[in-house]
Amino acid sequence: MEKINYTLIPSPIVCTTLIEVEISGDTVSHVSFTHGCNGNAKAIDALVRGMKAEDVIRRLSGVECKDKGTSCADQLAVCLKKALESRAKWSANQK
Repeated sequence: MEKINYTLIPSPIVCTTLIEVEISGDTVSHVSFTHGCNGNAKAIDALVRGMKAEDVIRRLSGVECKDKGTSCADQLAVCLKKALESRAKWSANQK
């Protein structure tokens, strides 16, 4: 099973300063947030671990925090989208 790791520096308007994800196949196996609300970060990791990345993207895209237009959860969706896009580009270049 293919495993990828991806790191994103999220929008500066959210509390977290770094998001790291690990995807095994098409399933999220780990999420880590640097800074931000520690409890929410742990909860998000626990909730999305084992979910298909596409399902996480659908559920978390557009979630807002304090009228910022984004949130740490929304930025995780952005991170996962970019991780999947990077994997697709890499796979295409290997052919």
